[in-house]
Amino acid sequence: MARELEGKLAVVTGAASGIGLASAEAMMALGARVVMVDRDETALKALGKKHGDAATPLVVDLLDPKDCASLLPRVLEKAGQIDIFHANAGTYVGGDLIDADTAAIDRMLNLNVNVVMKNVHDVLPHMIERRTGDIIVTSSLAAHFPTPWEPVYASSKWAINCFVQTVRRQVFKHGIRVGAISPGPVITALLADWPQEKLKELREAGSLLEASEVANVITFMLTRPRGMTIRDVIMMPTNFDL
Repeated sequence: MARELEGKLAVVTGAASGIGLASAEAMMALGARVVMVDRDETALKALGKKHGDAATPLVVDLLDPKDCASLLPRVLEKAGQIDIFHANAGTYVGGDLIDADTAAIDRMLNLNVNVVMKNVHDVLPHMIERRTGDIIVTSSLAAHFPTPWEPVYASSKWAINCFVQTVRRQVFKHGIRVGAISPGPVITALLADWPQEKLKELREAGSLLEASEVANVITFMLTRPRGMTIRDVIMMPTNFDL
């Protein structure tokens, strides 16, 4: 296997499970060293043992403002540089808006939108100084279609897609690429809030993506020639129909 990311240092948030874990492991398979960021200390310790020197576990609670602000200096202290930043950490609120818990709405918007913006804000000066870097944000098919059972979640992803596309236009002159990956439903814990009848239907139809399939697209984005930016990839199971 070609090690196209040899010598690169990647940071992945929400790296202990789901898309974040698949992304981190796919990058390691291509030769990158990965700082795996998550609040799940137990899972990170196990992953550190599994991957050895290729993985650096970093326990951060991104919803804690001080902890979130410490991310960049702690990464640089441990690894010295950042070539790839995958802003993947997120949460989900589904169902009818009238039934949603307002505290859960605040938490989701903070993690899905505010934290992403703050993390990218903090990483950019380092990448600008080095005149190179890749930023990938995990978005969703929900950012492109007003899914009726997830108005809060979909709104957060519509917002973050605007952020990705506008920031990209500000920083490409510095040699930095910014893109979003927008998968349809992926087999992760985030689907726990989906309507059970919908999940049953999708499972029976084979209409769910694997996290590893999303990771394969992320590494495709990262390994294009520097003169090419994959701005946004929408991917969904062939059998999926909203």
